[in-house]
Amino acid sequence: MNTPNKLTVFRILLVPLIVIVSLINTDINIYGIPLTFVIMDIIFIIGSLTDKLDGYLARKNNQVTNFGKFLDPIADKVLVVSAMLILVGAGKLPSWIPIIVITREFAVSGYRLIAVEQNGKVIAANNWGKLKTVTQMIAIALAFIDVNSFGDVFVKNLDIVPFIINLLSTSLMIICVIATLFSGYEYLKNGKDLLKDIK
Repeated sequence: MNTPNKLTVFRILLVPLIVIVSLINTDINIYGIPLTFVIMDIIFIIGSLTDKLDGYLARKNNQVTNFGKFLDPIADKVLVVSAMLILVGAGKLPSWIPIIVITREFAVSGYRLIAVEQNGKVIAANNWGKLKTVTQMIAIALAFIDVNSFGDVFVKNLDIVPFIINLLSTSLMIICVIATLFSGYEYLKNGKDLLKDIK
């Protein structure tokens, strides 16, 4: 297994760690942010950076493999969905956002499996998918350290720093949802010929 693929596997292994940290109760705060959320944010950021690093190394060293193309998006899904569900449980994110993300992921994953079965081709992410990945990674990282909930910036008078963090987190999450919908549409539109051949 090459280095990029090892980084992808490492990203998956971070998920149980972030879940364990989410179960720890502590009264310790850092600038009003619970310590557990700071730790989860650090873990999530490390996982997000490995996503960029493994892709960079794979292209630079000509180590792009079908295994990497297949596992990398799965690692992203597991990390992102786990983080979103933790944020929903903490009341920081509305449940409809991960519902849209998860639905899109199931649809795209099914399309990819059909493509592999019919022509042996692993489908890489499109531009909308890449935008989705970047915006949701940043939005989630900000949401972990946001002392307010999604959209509070539009209904509450917040101090300047919480205002900026909540505005960025909320705005990027909305962009993420839009990119999620468009990327899913692009996958299904481009794969309509594959779907016609399903028996």
